[in-house]
Parts: sequence; C-alpha cells; structure tokens
Amino acid sequence: MPRQLFAANLFFEPSTRTKMSFVVAERKLGIETLDFQMESSSVVKGESLYDTAKTCEAIGASMMVIRHQDDDWYKELTNNLSMPIINAGAGKGEHPTQSMLDLLTIYQEYGTFSGLKVVIAGDISHSRVAHSNAYALQTLGAEVYFAAAPGFEDMSMDFPYLSIDEAVEVCDVLMLLRIQHERHSRKSCDTFSYLEKYGLTREREQKMKAHAIILHPAPVNRGVEIDSCLVECPRSRIFKQMENGVYIRMAIIQTLLQEWGMYHEIALEKC
Repeated sequence: MPRQLFAANLFFEPSTRTKMSFVVAERKLGIETLDFQMESSSVVKGESLYDTAKTCEAIGASMMVIRHQDDDWYKELTNNLSMPIINAGAGKGEHPTQSMLDLLTIYQEYGTFSGLKVVIAGDISHSRVAHSNAYALQTLGAEVYFAAAPGFEDMSMDFPYLSIDEAVEVCDVLMLLRIQHERHSRKSCDTFSYLEKYGLTREREQKMKAHAIILHPAPVNRGVEIDSCLVECPRSRIFKQMENGVYIRMAIIQTLLQEWGMYHEIALEKC
C-alpha cells in the first residue's frame, strides 16, 4: 500500500488565503492535514517553534507548512528536520509561494515578464510580499518600481520610487499592499486620508493603461489602499490570484514530495 502522508500546517500568525489554499491543495493531492491552532497548542505554555516542529516530525508528519513572525525562522529547522518544509510567510522577510502565484497571474495575462513595468505600492518596509516579488520580477526581466507613503520605504532594496500618481500612468501591473499595522511599533499614519494621498482611487484607476491590471495579496483594506469599488473591477485580478494560489501550492507540494521520494500514485488519481 502507498504510504499515508500527513501535512502539518503550523501557522503562528493569522491567515485566511494562504492557510486555506494550502489545506485545499493538500487534500486535492490526497494528503491528510494536521490541524494546528496556536492558541490551543503548547506554544502558549512556552514551547518553541523548533520543539513544535520536532513534535510533528516525531508523530509522523510527512511535510510542514510554516508561517511565523520571525524573518529567519527557517534557519534553525532546515538542517534539523528530515522532511520538506514550505515557507508560508516569514515575518516581513519573504513570502515565496505568494510570489509564485503572483508571477503566474501576471504570466497568464501577458505571457512574458520582459519589459513589463510593475509597481509595488504600499507598506514596502514591512511587506514580505514586496521583498519576494521585487527580486523575482527583476530576475525575470520586468522593470520594478516602488510607491510608498513617507516612512513606508525600504531603502535597503535598490529599486526606484514613484509617486502613486506617476505609478498609475506607467504601470502594466499595479500590486497594492495593505498597511501592516501589526508590524509597526506605533500608529504609522492616518488611514482616513491614506486613500486620497497614497491609494488607488477611482480617479487614479481611470489614468491606468487600458491593459493594466491590479493585484493585491490580500487581505484588502477596502477604502484604505484601494477604493472598494475597484476590488472587483474588470482590471482587478485579486480573486484570480487566490484561485491560482491553490494550483501553485499543489505544484510546489507535489514537486517537493517527488524530490523527497514520498509522492505516490494515489495523489495523481485524486487530482
């Protein structure tokens, strides 16, 4: 009989899209999911991420999907666990699976990255999505720009900045980001006026190129970084990104399990 596979989804930060799409991806591939709720786990008793992961390994997990508030949480795990580990979000550092589904969404639209002007707009300094996407898009040939309110810039990343008014006119892809209040040490800005000053209003959307698209990793704060009426407008691909998230994560899981010699035919039959 084929080996029964179990995925431990360890989310130490809130998640809707990423967690649920991983669960759907795993179940489509015939993998059992181990439910983990941080609030009712031994983490509240002081257990570390490392010991939580080792516990899952000991009881039979075949793979782990982890989101954690630390930027470098994976460093203490990669050489100490004998299973695939998927990064579902590392603090404000990286979000690789989100980047891959964003890339797929852009590629479906244009069939290439070469020469595309992509603007990532919002809370750049606290965004793992911005960090993962900017370098991936640049590597694939896109021209990457940032747009940010004062104090939201990340000058450690060598990309040019535009104002939001400049951004909407030049971009082929506008990737909006929410303000990540949970990563700020103090209230960062007046969200009441943020949309008019730095967000995508209806007036700015009308200045975008006819073929330009809107992306957002979500959750969306309607009326803050984007006017609510634009979330589902014809140029928005926000919910397409979510749909693509399931297929990208299925592909990542299948590839890793094949590399580790764990994948079995029953998964192919259930897709």
